[in-house]
Amino acid sequence: MLYTGKGDKGTTTAFGCDQQRISKSSELPEALGALDELNAFLGFVKIRSEKNTRIASVLHEIQEALFIVQAEIAGADKNVGESTVKEVEKVVNDIEKEIPKLKGFSISGGTELSALLDIARTIARRAERRVIAARDARACKLGSAALAYLNRLSSLLFALARLANYQAGVAEEMPHY
Repeated sequence: MLYTGKGDKGTTTAFGCDQQRISKSSELPEALGALDELNAFLGFVKIRSEKNTRIASVLHEIQEALFIVQAEIAGADKNVGESTVKEVEKVVNDIEKEIPKLKGFSISGGTELSALLDIARTIARRAERRVIAARDARACKLGSAALAYLNRLSSLLFALARLANYQAGVAEEMPHY
């Protein structure tokens, strides 16, 4: 069933809440919602990157990992392992070897795919902040690997955005201060 009506008064439940009803505006639903928003947007970006199977594949792996992070935050017996963090680091390091060295800040855009990946990066950063707020409020338990994964995720999305421009032959534009 797609609806129950139980949330009609602004409350919800999650695995880690002993089935107690909590406000939909509290830290845990905020964190889960931010991760859900990121995952949904990554699905859109993945569709836009179908011609770039490498980027699409990485985005799919991110989506899979985000479901595990959400389950962990909600209290399920799932967690992101250190190996997932190491894999993200490897992908970022591999991309950095392919593209020109970063000389400073760059203006988002260049290609549509790069711009979409930059938007995803900012959504990932917001989701990370929401998850940390939930942890700080003791609204959820969060392993160190999941926190590290979320911290690395924005770096990975930034690397993918730069790679998309590089592969398309679009030079990065630096802001003029």
